[in-house]
Amino acid sequence: MAKQSQNAISPTRAEDYPEWYQQVVKAADLAETSPVRGSMVIKPWGYAIWENIQQELDRRFKATGHKNAYFPLLIPVSFLQKEADHVEGFAKECAVVTHSRLEADAEGKLQPAGQLEEPLIVRPTSETIIGELFSKWVQSYRDLPLLINQWANVVRWEMRTRVFLRTAEFLWQEGHTVHATAEEAMEETRKMLDVYADFAETYMAVPVLTGEKTEAERFPGADATFAIEAMMQDRKALQAGTSHFLGQNFSKSSNIKYLSSEGKEEFAWTTSWGVSTRLVGGLIMTHSDDDGLVLPPRIAPSHVVILPVTPKEETRASVLDYCRELKAALEAQSYLDGRVRVELDDRDIRGGEKVWGWIKKGVPLRVEVGPRDMDSGSVFVARRDRSPKDKNSIPRDAFVDGIVALLEEIQDGMLARAKAFREENTRELITEAEFVEFFTPKNAAQAEIHGGFASVGFCCDADLEDRIAKEHKVTVRCIPNVTREETVPCIFTGKPGKRVVFAKSY
Repeated sequence: MAKQSQNAISPTRAEDYPEWYQQVVKAADLAETSPVRGSMVIKPWGYAIWENIQQELDRRFKATGHKNAYFPLLIPVSFLQKEADHVEGFAKECAVVTHSRLEADAEGKLQPAGQLEEPLIVRPTSETIIGELFSKWVQSYRDLPLLINQWANVVRWEMRTRVFLRTAEFLWQEGHTVHATAEEAMEETRKMLDVYADFAETYMAVPVLTGEKTEAERFPGADATFAIEAMMQDRKALQAGTSHFLGQNFSKSSNIKYLSSEGKEEFAWTTSWGVSTRLVGGLIMTHSDDDGLVLPPRIAPSHVVILPVTPKEETRASVLDYCRELKAALEAQSYLDGRVRVELDDRDIRGGEKVWGWIKKGVPLRVEVGPRDMDSGSVFVARRDRSPKDKNSIPRDAFVDGIVALLEEIQDGMLARAKAFREENTRELITEAEFVEFFTPKNAAQAEIHGGFASVGFCCDADLEDRIAKEHKVTVRCIPNVTREETVPCIFTGKPGKRVVFAKSY
């Protein structure tokens, strides 16, 4: 007879990682699939995580001089055709609007009517329509740099979807900037990549590699694409954010020109960069365990949940008063740029159901308070980054006074754990045989979990990269910034190459 799992999530990560991910999303009540194929409904707890991501990134964007704007959802198809590589890259993912209204037929069924003269594309990304507007906004060198960001939704007609990681519609931000010189545009491209990397590590506790993509992985129409790459617990890579140096490609296709200080008309240099709700998926897969979601304090919707224990009706009112006073004391503590966020769960349901509900939601700290705790002036505390059975009684005042330090201890520990996991599963390989062995599943039943990050010399030949991707289902994730100046022999051809990181990816 099979042994029953003692975990809240079934299957476990080791048993079926993709299904484990779906069950964590469900158990934490983050999101669910919608009636529209491939799209998701982001529920309040999941959206609160996205709001925290959004608010911190928005603060950082504004601190670097960017302004928010909003551009149309619908893009004329002719706009996409202006940039050849761009239209080729996105053509198969476009949702197309061809009619302007619905009319009832003879049977009363609604049918599309009013065919448009020109089809409209539901934006997969906004370079083309924003370029059209920028060509009007930019006239002189005095208008530069133009630094714009948009928070929006986009649609890419994905065939194989997974909540947060790859859906037909998702939320994101897209930065678009215009510069007078190539050097200024490249500086912007790298600066925003560093903003993403620092945010991922300091707020999400997700360590990332920063580096340039190969030509095969480059954004359609860009001269260079840079990315942050994170390792998930199944040792796959997740591209968590990108920053693109667009050169003058979109300036020329959209006619973005400016009059220089010397009175000469010049084509401008542009960039674009973005992250999406995919970050929520990365957060789940970096930190969560077989009991559910685990959230780093800096990004958690709530830092503490207080759980009153009221076995007798005669003590219920006094315990609740004690809990309310504790909540107020905690919320008075400053944490980062705000206050400690506290939930008081006084629902009339079984205690075990409450506890496990919050474990699955990943709240960093659970505090149980009963009559004995109240009498002794203490609280019973459990940390989500430790075993559910690991609980300690702490004097109430000491807990309140030390709450910020405790939250930061959890935050730092989660980042350290994720970094250690990445280091344990990164190998420097020097032969093709080692490469093949590294990316060959050791157990057919666990084919999803094998390999990791392979640091190798590679000549960056596009045809060779395509062959490797087809044979081994791995791609070059990036040419890391820390090794970009190195010249090393390619392990496949012996030719001079760059040190790159290969991995299986989402």
